[in-house]
Amino acid sequence: MTYEACDLCPRACGVDRTRGERGACRMTSRLVLARAALHHWEEPCISGTAGSGTVFFSGCPLGCVYCQNHEIADGSHGLAVDDGRLEEIFFELRDAGAHNINLVTPTHFAPTVAKAIRRARDAGFALPFVCNTSGYESTETLRALDGLIDIYLTDLRYARPATAAAYSHAPDYPAVARAALAEMVRQTGAATFDERGLMTRGTIVRILLLPGHLPDAKLSLLHLAKHYRDTVWVSLMQQYTPSPDMPAPLDRRVTREAYDALVRYAETLGFEHAYTQEREAASESFIPPFDLSGVRKERT
Repeated sequence: MTYEACDLCPRACGVDRTRGERGACRMTSRLVLARAALHHWEEPCISGTAGSGTVFFSGCPLGCVYCQNHEIADGSHGLAVDDGRLEEIFFELRDAGAHNINLVTPTHFAPTVAKAIRRARDAGFALPFVCNTSGYESTETLRALDGLIDIYLTDLRYARPATAAAYSHAPDYPAVARAALAEMVRQTGAATFDERGLMTRGTIVRILLLPGHLPDAKLSLLHLAKHYRDTVWVSLMQQYTPSPDMPAPLDRRVTREAYDALVRYAETLGFEHAYTQEREAASESFIPPFDLSGVRKERT
């Protein structure tokens, strides 16, 4: 697991990020963060009452055309820190009351993240670590994180290569994400919770319903039902918010009828461990400001 001849993500672009070359993730080997703060808008077993200690990493290997975090996904925004500062942020979020540490799109920085987690654990850090990911992950990189990540909060975004190619330039997404999910479940096993109802270990799979793509979402649910129905928790999401200049059908919100049909299909498949989402979630107010909150070390 190295930044040289980088193959940390499925793009395997092979650049030497230690020499300042930018990978498919648009980042060099310098760790860049955009925000580190309590976040209250994840699934209830993650956010709880106090919030999830969420760390947003700049850059992204997937690059969806509709990305709601586009201002950081392109790698142009954020502040460079080292693994020591990342470790300090973990403790600062814990002291602020976080239920867990929620690492958003971290794996293109996996060597640095792993080092910071190990240092924190050695220093007595006990909160669960959440890997919050698009699902487009290298199984080799995930294996290198085995024992460091307690909870995977992952997407199963596309079931058809053509859809993945059109919206994320990744026709291999369905195969890659399914293999990655198998590795995540192998690591975490069935979900466990504490006395407050907070997940302490497990895998949550998000199905983001895109407008006009109910069949894709149903195929993803069918895959989960066949292989993981009693192991993973499912989160059915209707929060898609169109940005300006999106082509049809991405130029509109998901219809209530389509989302209700997805929920009914999940019920038909026998899912008992599932979250649904209020329609109000499709709002930019649920996108946090990437203002470097919590990234800089406060002077004392």
